[in-house]
Amino acid sequence: MELWGGHECTVNRVADRYCDQSRLTGHDDRIEDLHLFADLGVTRLRYPVLWERAGPERPGDYDFGWSDARLAELRRLGIAPIVGLLHHGSGPHFTSLVDPHMPRLFADYAAAVAERYPWVEDWTPVNEPLTTARFAGLYGHWYPHGQDESAFLTALVTQVEATIAAMRAIRKVNPAARLVQTDDLGDTYATAELVHVADHYNHRRWLGFDLLTGRIDESHYLWPALEKSGLADRVRAIVADPCPPDVIGVNHYITSDRFLDHRLDRYPDLVKPAVGFHDFTAARVMDPPPPGLESVLRQAWQRYGIPLAVTESHLGCTREEQMRWLVESWTTCERLAADGVDIRAMTAWALLGNYDWCSLLTVPANHYEGGAFDVRAGAPRPTALTRVLKAFGGDADAQAWLHGHPALGRRGWWRRDVRLEHAPYVWTERQPEMDERAGPPILITGASGTLGQALARACTLRGLDYVLTDRGACAIDDPRSVAAALDLHQPWAVINAAGWVRVDEAEGARDACFRANADGAALMAEACAERGLRYTVFSSDLVFDGAKNDAYVEDDAPRPLNVYGASKAAAEERVLAALPEALVVRTAAFFSPFDAYNFAVWVERELRHGRPVQAAEGFVVTPTFVPDLVHASLDLLIDEEKGIWHLTNQEPVSWFDFGRRVADTLDLDAKLVRPARPSELGWRARRPAFVPLGSRHGQLLPKLEDALARHRARRGAEAA
Repeated sequence: MELWGGHECTVNRVADRYCDQSRLTGHDDRIEDLHLFADLGVTRLRYPVLWERAGPERPGDYDFGWSDARLAELRRLGIAPIVGLLHHGSGPHFTSLVDPHMPRLFADYAAAVAERYPWVEDWTPVNEPLTTARFAGLYGHWYPHGQDESAFLTALVTQVEATIAAMRAIRKVNPAARLVQTDDLGDTYATAELVHVADHYNHRRWLGFDLLTGRIDESHYLWPALEKSGLADRVRAIVADPCPPDVIGVNHYITSDRFLDHRLDRYPDLVKPAVGFHDFTAARVMDPPPPGLESVLRQAWQRYGIPLAVTESHLGCTREEQMRWLVESWTTCERLAADGVDIRAMTAWALLGNYDWCSLLTVPANHYEGGAFDVRAGAPRPTALTRVLKAFGGDADAQAWLHGHPALGRRGWWRRDVRLEHAPYVWTERQPEMDERAGPPILITGASGTLGQALARACTLRGLDYVLTDRGACAIDDPRSVAAALDLHQPWAVINAAGWVRVDEAEGARDACFRANADGAALMAEACAERGLRYTVFSSDLVFDGAKNDAYVEDDAPRPLNVYGASKAAAEERVLAALPEALVVRTAAFFSPFDAYNFAVWVERELRHGRPVQAAEGFVVTPTFVPDLVHASLDLLIDEEKGIWHLTNQEPVSWFDFGRRVADTLDLDAKLVRPARPSELGWRARRPAFVPLGSRHGQLLPKLEDALARHRARRGAEAA
């Protein structure tokens, strides 16, 4: 099997707004990304020469400067491109997916591209035509925003005609050109009352491939609908001269498998759908979970007997779950290939991540999902996925790393019971699943604190083995206690969430504060260095004095104003001196729905009792939602990042403004939040007046507004 790759390259139209993923991820300006892709060991790269980009204004007027440089570089690097011409798009503004002239215009463009690059052998003229037709013609999400079966079928037939016309034009230039035809494939399941709807969906998913292979006549399940939509003659013309793919590309996501449930009263908290049934991601409600990729690959092979490739494999999730998804996909392909299914490759998709696919590109919210590289800092940062892919590509060191990785002994969340969001629908008997193996744990200190508890909760959710220790089990300022704990539990990593947290009390207890925050952190770093362990420790915005009058980034020099800040600054210096590979996470003003002792919950508690709240005005911080903080910290730990990182929810606010934002979010009386001076708050320690944390690594956490909305949802769930 080959390892293929691709970056998310969609150019999509919603009303009059175009969304260009290559620009959003920055790949548009970084030809050097191709070298990063080559280093992964990919043999072929799905790569865009998209119609909307090269010829946006008028037919026949094309600018190939961008693709000239990049295809030449791919050729020099020895990577074969699979050239895509339309990727979830509707074409330039002068045409659309329901324009009868679109196939001819598209073929003219394809001819121009083929003449420009006659050496290219692999082509995907139109990516996912059926999926695009659903979103643009049936659900109304994308241009031209159709919302009926006729618009859907017309959009699909138009794209199939365009694909056939494009391949004919390409093969006039290069008779050996191959069609690698992609589409999203998944199974639909249902309650007994909705089996007929599931059957319809399961028939419909093959329609694009059935058209290309000429498998449609008047006995086809969807012939009556095609005829009713006035498409019979066009379909007959397609079938008379079909264009079977040389490779069928299966794109499969966790959301590809669906479950339909008519029992609306079973889900009283959900909005009742207009269609009369709920349409769920199958893994979220079915027990056991659906077979997933293996099922659709077998079905595609049995139906068509055409070589297969997984042409998109991506999961927007935490890092170890992304790793598990890729490993499961790769091993599934290997197993089927050994069983006689002709599978040529698996494609690592979204190498640079993607933006706003959680809303199907309909809302420009700047929501980023990482991939093999994280681009939020501008330059792509390799994540742990790069080593997974290198292992697939044959790199011996990466294979050894992957084989022994402690996070991969557990199944992905889609195979664990944590996946279930509702009472499960039992659809068949559970089959024996792969054995899970407990690997070496992450040792977490600070069992009684907010961060320690939050890290343990996150590890449980993510299927990461951990040991949560209190002072009795691991006193971080006692070298014998530290050594005993490390020798007993044999962790692969340590996250130090213990320490002194009382800022004002530290003014009268300098030695105790330094012993907990600086001495203990440094002692643990030394012990981790001796044993070759990864180490993460937390620091604070209070290492700064607030005099910069701008956001602080990681390489700004600490100048603390109080004892607590001085202890954290000392900890940073001593930890990195003892263990340069350590990860030091600076954060600020964290709040959590699970902790009774944080500012946001205190504000809520007081306001619910009708009591006024005093909050400091003029002291600006960047609040941090603890669940976001711990998940990002775990991702960075798995990525084996080091040095100082700033993690906050981005938005600078004063404590007073933060209190009012909390009140507004929870529908409480914000007028009861009142500004106060430090003397009124009993502050003994000096605080910097302006310490927003920025980052040269990019903003890894969502915005504060998003975090507050999730805080509200969780507080509501806790109250219920």
